[in-house]
Amino acid sequence: MFSYQEILQRVEQEISNLSFNTPPENLFAPITYILSLGGKRIRPALTLIACNIYDESIDSSIAPALCIEVFHNFTLLHDDLMDQADKRRNNPTVHKVWNENTAILSGDAMLITAYRLMAGSPSTHLKEMLDLFTVTALEICGGQQYDMDFESRTDVTEAEYLEMIRLKTAVLLACSLKLGAIAGGASANEADHLYQYGLHIGLAFQLQDDLLDVYGDTATFGKNIGGDILSNKKTFLLVYALKHGSPEQKNELYSWFENKTFDPAEKIAAFRRIYDDLRVNEVTTNQIEKFYDLAGQDLQQLNVSEDRLSVLKETADLLLNRIS
Repeated sequence: MFSYQEILQRVEQEISNLSFNTPPENLFAPITYILSLGGKRIRPALTLIACNIYDESIDSSIAPALCIEVFHNFTLLHDDLMDQADKRRNNPTVHKVWNENTAILSGDAMLITAYRLMAGSPSTHLKEMLDLFTVTALEICGGQQYDMDFESRTDVTEAEYLEMIRLKTAVLLACSLKLGAIAGGASANEADHLYQYGLHIGLAFQLQDDLLDVYGDTATFGKNIGGDILSNKKTFLLVYALKHGSPEQKNELYSWFENKTFDPAEKIAAFRRIYDDLRVNEVTTNQIEKFYDLAGQDLQQLNVSEDRLSVLKETADLLLNRIS
């Protein structure tokens, strides 16, 4: 089997081999740019790893893995535009380097490119893989819409929030794994268990991201602490606080929502104080552990030896910062 580092090297090699030299340059240059910004490459790595569980060769999973990575970066490009974000991985976003119209059109070209890459998947499984990818792409759009809808709501339930992050984040991880399993020749039952594993890991990952935004270390988190708080973004922590907080605590949160001029450090401290009083850190951690445990149960359903799952487990632990 390939090691995690060997998988990542193959992913980077294949991404570097993608060519976007067709005129006009201003349509394709942003695609090359955003793909060059790097990232963890977790999703294409998961596709190759899942394939390798069932097949010593990972060649059959290269096309869907590249499809997933191009599609993922397409969603980031359009997310940055919708959020009017200035930075992506410490570099200017596409709409800042070029302009908003170019970002929209180049994003569209990325989506089409993703489908073109998927068309290179093994012909014996192409329809199944294409159907899975299409459903996933639509689900992610649904998750993004829910996220946008939640911006103007203060009554979002925990169940609604979990469904939103399932669609926006978890389904792409699940899809990545199932595509790789299918390419590797796994049975339908095995592929489904890996899909469920991806869902549970994805939910745990997003909840941890929410938690780290408040309680993480900037140096290891890779983002400024409190960004979600400053933008009034609905996270699991905020949704929980708005449901379980006292009237006084809720009113304080509402007042911060309405306050357009504030000291960032003061706002972050105020939210964290309320979260501490409500023990939201503990509640969120328990949710993360629940989904992590469910993911472990999914793996137990697989009819493969433990050693063939070692790289997958390592990847999940890296994703969830369980390995330093």
